[in-house]
This record gives sequence, C-alpha cells and structure tokens, in this order.
Amino acid sequence: MPSLNRISFFSAFAPSCASTGFADLPKSAYVLFAILMNLTAVNAQSGSMDFEKYDPVSTLAVPQHPVTRAKFPFIDVHNHQRSMQAGDLTRLVAEMDKLNMAIMVNLSGGNGENLKASAASIRANHPKRFIVFANIDFTGIGENGWSDKAVRQLEADVKNGANGLKIFKNLGFSVTDRSGKRVTVDDPRLDPIWKKCGDLKIPVLIHTADPKSFWDPMDEKNERWLELKTHPRRKRSANDPAPFEELLSEQHRMFRKHPRTTFIAAHFGWLPNDLDRLAKLLTEMPNVAVEMGAIIAELGRQPRAAAAFFEKFQDRILFGKDSWAPSEYATYFRVLETADEYFPYHKKYHAFWSMYGMGLSDDILKKVYYKNALRIIPNMDKTLFPD
Repeated sequence: MPSLNRISFFSAFAPSCASTGFADLPKSAYVLFAILMNLTAVNAQSGSMDFEKYDPVSTLAVPQHPVTRAKFPFIDVHNHQRSMQAGDLTRLVAEMDKLNMAIMVNLSGGNGENLKASAASIRANHPKRFIVFANIDFTGIGENGWSDKAVRQLEADVKNGANGLKIFKNLGFSVTDRSGKRVTVDDPRLDPIWKKCGDLKIPVLIHTADPKSFWDPMDEKNERWLELKTHPRRKRSANDPAPFEELLSEQHRMFRKHPRTTFIAAHFGWLPNDLDRLAKLLTEMPNVAVEMGAIIAELGRQPRAAAAFFEKFQDRILFGKDSWAPSEYATYFRVLETADEYFPYHKKYHAFWSMYGMGLSDDILKKVYYKNALRIIPNMDKTLFPD
C-alpha cells in the first residue's frame, strides 16, 4: 500500500468538505477519514524514526559497575573556567570533592592583569586546589619586536602565578599575521616562546586541529556525521584552513624543533583512533606527553589496544576532561577503572557506539590520575595525594 501523508490526503478530501460541509458527508466518509488518519499517524511515527532518535535499550545482561567518584584523587589538566572569583571557586570545589578531583588546571587563564587577578584569587581562597595556565595574545604578530614582547609577557605571567602555557586551536586555524597570512603552528616567529617555556620549565598544552572526520566528506561513511549535522560549524573543507595532515605535521615539526620543552598534546594529539601512529610519535619525541580530554569514546571502543597503550606509555598520559560537565566524568572513570562491557557513552553525537572498560591497574591509574601531572606541571601540592 502506498504511504499516506496528511498533505496528500487533505488535498483529495478537502474539496468535498468545502463544497458539502462535514455535516453533509455520508457516514462511510467519516469511517474512511478515521481509518486514513490513523494510518497517517502510524506512518508518521514509523517514518520519523531516524538515526538521531533511535536509542535502543540494550538487553545485554552483563556485570555493571558504574563509577561516579574516581578511585584515587586526580588532577584534571584540561579544564576551562572563565571566572576565578571567590564564590565561583567555592562552588567548583564542592563539585570537585564529589568527583574526588584534587586539583583543577584552568587552561583559560588569559594573560596580563586578568591572569594576575585569577592567580591572586586562587591564592586567597583555595590555593591548593587550582592551577592556572597563561595564554598568548597573537594580535600584531609580524610587527617588529612582537616575539620579544610575547616572551616578556609570558615571563610576567609566570611570575604572577601561571604554571604552564595553553595554546588553543586558533593557532593553525584562524591566527593570521599583519599581512593576513595564516600563522602555522611551527612558524619561526613563535620559536622564542617555546624556548622560553623550556627555560622556565613550564609545559605547553597545545590543541592543534580537530578529529580527522571533520575534514572527510559528510556522507554515510563518516562516523562523525551526527556531530557534524548537529554542529555544522565543525565541518571543514579540504583546505579549510589547511588539510588535517598538514596541521599535524606543523605541530610535530615544532615538537622536534624544541626537544628541551615539554609539550602536552591535547586530545591525544587527535590520534586516539590510531594508537600505533601515536605510539611512534611518542617514541620518537620523549618531550611529548598526551592528555585524554574529549577522546574517552575512542579509548572505550578499543579497550585491549588502549590498555596496551597505557601500559607502554604509562608515564606520558595525563587525565583531562575539557568541558566542565561533572556528570560526564563517570564515563571516564568507568572506562579507566572497570572491566565493564557495553555501557553507554554520555553524548550520542560524539559516539553512537558503546564503551568497554580497560581495567587499568592501580599503579597505572595513579600515574594517569595524578603522578604524571605532578611531575610535569610545577607548583602543585603533593600532600593532596596518597603517595
């Protein structure tokens, strides 16, 4: 039977209604009307089912061990907070305590007076619980003396309380010099900044590029299709602003050029779906570590390979979350700590697949949760941790 819809039905039925009126229609017409409307409703319900709405409840009966609080105190090295005022810090600490988060690293510290004020508020209110990173203002790059000015500002920011430098993905994406040319991640005008970070012994946590799928055709073969459909601004054309591989190459050339500076590649360097390639990168570059912000869905669908990666690089992986949504930390804890099978991720548009736990040992968990961060990021209070 051909599918029915309200428009085609009323197109055929409305003329007779208009000429005779509903009251003058035979009883059979009312019966037909009711049947067709019911069929239309059923068809609409089944026809409106699509990938976005399909959310089946698993019937799989397997052991479940949800984790809402980390097994050990942990450091979140990838967080973003716009306000570091006293009241905001107190509210954050209350939420952190529920998760067993001992220290939060705020990567959105800014620079100059804003950073100075944030650091002062931390010292006055919750000095043990927060660390702030500085950010570079790329305005005016290409002008005479810009690099020296940026280095002086970084030195001042560290003196005023910054314990690291965060580079956002705008470097490589949207930062342009005074001539309008895209500034590459490995632009030599930035070399003095990376060198200074090495001299100051502070790490650089850097986000370069985005998931490779954002550059791929948005078709039935793209596993990020739903994310791109719901967040269309994330879609990139082949050269917008540069190919994925070119952006990663720029970053890796910069890592190689500055072996005395410690770099933390945000989001597993956007290679969490290719752990063999990431392993080669870390093996080649001992000055690079990684953090897991926003990529737990990739680790949770390859638990054996991910567990082997964590075993091999247990001294180079840091815990990070990125967006501040306390309820979402449970997925991270469960993937890291348990051996659970087939449990849901917290955002369907990120991952329509289910998660599996890696069941990491306590020794590796401690390194990922806090020991590696304590070694890499200066001025953290070690007394907040068991050993």
